[in-house]
Amino acid sequence: MPKTVRLTAALSFALLTLLAGCSLKSNSPRSSANRAESATEAENPVAVAKKPAIPSLASPDNPDPAVQQQVEQYFNGFAAKGFAKQSQGMWIQAGNTLLANYQGTVPLPAASLTKVATSLAALQTFSPDHQFITQIGATGPIENGVLKGDLVIQGGEDPFFVWEEAIALGNLLNQKGIKQVTGNLVITGQFYMNFEPSPLKSGNLLKQALNAQTWPAAAQTQYQTLPPGTPKPQVAIAGSVQVSSSTPSNVKPLIRHSSFPLAELLKKMNQYSNNKMAEMIANSVGGAKIVAFKAAQAAGVPQSEIILVNGSGLSPLNRISPRAACAMFLALERYLQPHNMTVGDLFAIVGQDEGILNQRKLPPFLVVKSGSLNTVSALAGALPTQQQGTVWFATMNGGNDLEGFRVRQEALLQDLVKQWGAVQSLPDELKPNPERIGKTSGNKMLN
Repeated sequence: MPKTVRLTAALSFALLTLLAGCSLKSNSPRSSANRAESATEAENPVAVAKKPAIPSLASPDNPDPAVQQQVEQYFNGFAAKGFAKQSQGMWIQAGNTLLANYQGTVPLPAASLTKVATSLAALQTFSPDHQFITQIGATGPIENGVLKGDLVIQGGEDPFFVWEEAIALGNLLNQKGIKQVTGNLVITGQFYMNFEPSPLKSGNLLKQALNAQTWPAAAQTQYQTLPPGTPKPQVAIAGSVQVSSSTPSNVKPLIRHSSFPLAELLKKMNQYSNNKMAEMIANSVGGAKIVAFKAAQAAGVPQSEIILVNGSGLSPLNRISPRAACAMFLALERYLQPHNMTVGDLFAIVGQDEGILNQRKLPPFLVVKSGSLNTVSALAGALPTQQQGTVWFATMNGGNDLEGFRVRQEALLQDLVKQWGAVQSLPDELKPNPERIGKTSGNKMLN
């Protein structure tokens, strides 16, 4: 029987935060270590009984007069400060009822709200439990601790293969009796490490990671987060890193590495707004245009309301309407419900999840994605309230006042919570599935 080895390391969230955010300026949030996790096998979707009906996208006409007036006053405040009204937008709905529409159908620079589209398109393409597979093999025999041949890595687009995965892989190779490799480290397919898109650079990082004698400071730091007594791998590769367009015909499989399930990858991507993860996941779907097409189709909005040139949001050319942002959240909620999941499984929950929103003064239990560029601030998600239930919203601001936009967004949401009543806990439609806490990456010994 093949032996399955599960990773229990604390995750590389320091790397996530270094690459986080959509700002063209450096804006790295605090890092954190995730709790140790152990994998479970992918489960079949569970039919959910007595779940609340997912709202439909509201008609753009006839918003609630009182809320619409409040929103227009909100944007008049921006205009008074010299910000163009055509650069601002908002959509708010509760259930199927439109509460406010201010340029809601106009596509505006969306920054990292793009990652909502990437999340939706990825789930439309794969499934919440889809795992990206990396195969590790050898082209020669193993004799007296020496692999007489090449060590071959067949990449499978895993966007979260980090120091901890590589250290665990090195220890498994040691367990298989490999301490030296006489040949090269051969990289085929799409292999990423530490969010590095270049297979050659990723291969060189892996070569370092497999031999503790060559660890850089970053690997040493991440090793300290692993359980006490974790072995330090010693796999010395005599040759160089070689990138090949095809897998050697004589490769013998040794280990199969499975990534975190897609839903968990998306949660990490969105919590820390990791741009490189987003680009990798978007590329696995087929690229930005495919992401935009699939997202618009799933959300039920015109293609003209989701215009993307990349999968992360690192461009002012990415444009999404506030209505489309809400529609994508609703489409995600609708897609996830049969899997006994909610948008809380994919996006940060204020007051519960670490991430780039730690320092923002947002209402507790808000399930949200933010987006920032030098002249763009956007916020979208689900706001639970007592009187209106879950309120789905998106607000987008354009102009040269990033911090000011954020402060006003926070004040508006806090005012709405005061009007409609704060909740004391997450409603069922926003609660993450606790059964997914144990889902992680893993390795299987094949021979």
